[in-house]
Amino acid sequence: MAIIITDECINCDACIAECPNNAIYEPDQNWSYSDETALKGLVTSPYGKEIDADTENDPISDEFYFIVPDKCTECKGFHDEPQCASVCPVDCCVIDENHIETEEALLAKKAWLHGE
Repeated sequence: MAIIITDECINCDACIAECPNNAIYEPDQNWSYSDETALKGLVTSPYGKEIDADTENDPISDEFYFIVPDKCTECKGFHDEPQCASVCPVDCCVIDENHIETEEALLAKKAWLHGE
């Protein structure tokens, strides 16, 4: 699964520094797969999709902080629980029911993001 930030977000900034995958972005911020990961240039995702890791993608939200689902591993391989959820003062970092993944898939995504 991935974590999603709900519209209850108060844009406090507590979650950004906690994310080991750099999957959390400020409102209206472009993002790329290569942002603070080992990915560069053309790569194949763990799901077989070819992507340019350096491409600047449009923001997912222009109102509140957001998490890129393809970069979120729920902190598997780093921590016992999602760190964004543990530091969020308004409990708006929750399971994203639209991105259900097994622990094995999350660990494979971690390895892909960090070149392990």
